[in-house]
Amino acid sequence: MSGMPGSGKSTLAKAIARRVGCVVVDHDVVKSALLRETGDGMNADEAGRVSYAIEWDLINYYLDMGHNVILDSPCIHDVALTMGQGLARKHGIQYKYVECQLRDMTQIDMRLRQRSALLSQNRFIQSREQFERSFGHSKRPSRDRFLIVDTSRPMSTYFEEVLSYIGDYKHPSEDD
Repeated sequence: MSGMPGSGKSTLAKAIARRVGCVVVDHDVVKSALLRETGDGMNADEAGRVSYAIEWDLINYYLDMGHNVILDSPCIHDVALTMGQGLARKHGIQYKYVECQLRDMTQIDMRLRQRSALLSQNRFIQSREQFERSFGHSKRPSRDRFLIVDTSRPMSTYFEEVLSYIGDYKHPSEDD
């Protein structure tokens, strides 16, 4: 699950998880816990890097257990695609990429201000240029098909399309 902060990634990931019973690994939950527990001992960039290492291990663990997994994180680094696709191959499952896209910065800022933010999350857009530079260029799969949803619309208008795209979400180990 990819997209800018405030684009609706977590909301969509939770709705999918409730509907199909998969596990959501939320980057902000892991990163916020690291920042909280280390105090001034870890900066945000280091916490982000360590968070991803933890998340990939958790995802591998959950896939080993036969669960389908959603990583809820902005996909701004190529390694996110590489790791996700590699784990999908390792576990014999399809890699699916959904990007939540919201182009209206005023609406993003409003969503950020209205949510109950975790320690690692943006609470508002301080500088539009910096925000777009940091989050405005999601990495997308070059070989795998992917889905981009316009999250300025109500979720009810795209939720079934997302479920259709993810398709057969049954894990291969469930056939045993």
